Amino acid sequence: MPAMHVRLGALAAALALSTALSTGASAQKKYDTGASDTEIKIGNIMAYSGPASAYGVIGKTEEAYFRKINAEGGINGRKINFVSYDDAYSPPKTVEQARKLVESDEVLFIFNSLGTPPNSAIQKYMNSKKVPQLFVATGATKWNDPQNFPWTMGWQPNYQSETQIYAKYILKEMPNAKIAVLFQNDDYGKDYLKGLKDGLGAKAASMIVQEESYEVSEPTIDSHIVKLKSTGADVFVNITTPKFAAQAIKKNSEIGWKPVHFLNNVSISIGSVMKPAGIENGQGIISSAYLKDPTDPQWKDDAGMKAWNEFLDKYYPDANRTDNSVVYGYTVAQTLAHVLKQCGDDLTRENVMKQAASIKDLELGMMLPGIKVNTSPTDFAPLSQLQLMRFKGETWERFGDVISGDVGG
Repeated sequence: MPAMHVRLGALAAALALSTALSTGASAQKKYDTGASDTEIKIGNIMAYSGPASAYGVIGKTEEAYFRKINAEGGINGRKINFVSYDDAYSPPKTVEQARKLVESDEVLFIFNSLGTPPNSAIQKYMNSKKVPQLFVATGATKWNDPQNFPWTMGWQPNYQSETQIYAKYILKEMPNAKIAVLFQNDDYGKDYLKGLKDGLGAKAASMIVQEESYEVSEPTIDSHIVKLKSTGADVFVNITTPKFAAQAIKKNSEIGWKPVHFLNNVSISIGSVMKPAGIENGQGIISSAYLKDPTDPQWKDDAGMKAWNEFLDKYYPDANRTDNSVVYGYTVAQTLAHVLKQCGDDLTRENVMKQAASIKDLELGMMLPGIKVNTSPTDFAPLSQLQLMRFKGETWERFGDVISGDVGG
């Protein structure tokens, strides 16, 4: 009889322990609006129409990547519900879509919304609501400002760092250059221009012979190119989005202007810029990269490139594989998947930002060798390294070392 009591006592103790553990486990699960045991609801705002519609493939690639994740069981057992809206690259529309996502759709956060002016329009709103505006699809320097905007984080290398790298190259290789600049007349264009001037330092005033701005609503920038040629500049810094980048390359060729041509990284896509401009017209253009170029034969047997192609075969077969924006969408979605895995069962908005600000040396398959994602509570710039490259034949050829260009907000 006493033995029976012991066994019953042990059983009771085991049951009590089991109950305590299961209660503890459920107590550890923390959710904010947009997250549950089965789902993580993510918002996105993309230019599927309008002047920046070439970037719409980023949203389509992300949607395909999240379908892949869901097909493979989700993240920590939860499926991604990706809600993506078009704002036509129009800031008032962005505000409308952000409110809809936060207040109506009740997403956990907004991820990789596109463009500097659109994101600028919602930054204060997102921060006042304490909803993450995570890995925005713009390289403006101001996204790295955790002190004033703790709910907003960039992803790609920032624009000022990029043009500072071009400025260093110009000073070294062409110290007597006469520079003409074409830039989009908004925060995006002005951020790039500031980096160029800061990089040239005291020589900026004498070396830059003309700054020409254009409005995103203009149908063509041809007249600006003609004006810039008339200055006699021998270096052209082209700060434009894909549609206008292609126009500039084409017009340069038509009027026989052959300066050393620097093109910003956001318009290096062979599919949406170089081919429409005419491959023969883009020879020798200099830009920079942090992602692998799918048209570059050196990556033919690369494991990361193979995985990317397999993903597209299965989940986005219609994708234009010469378009760098498809590589971009895939890689930023992988970065987010890493953050969400790290969140575990604590899917609060605060923890999403905490994990996003705790990435250490993350290497992803479509990033160039040596380039890593790093963040901290005081550094909201996940990527800050670039390598220069030159357009040759039908692809980009990288040269020189991977260069770091950290510029804070």
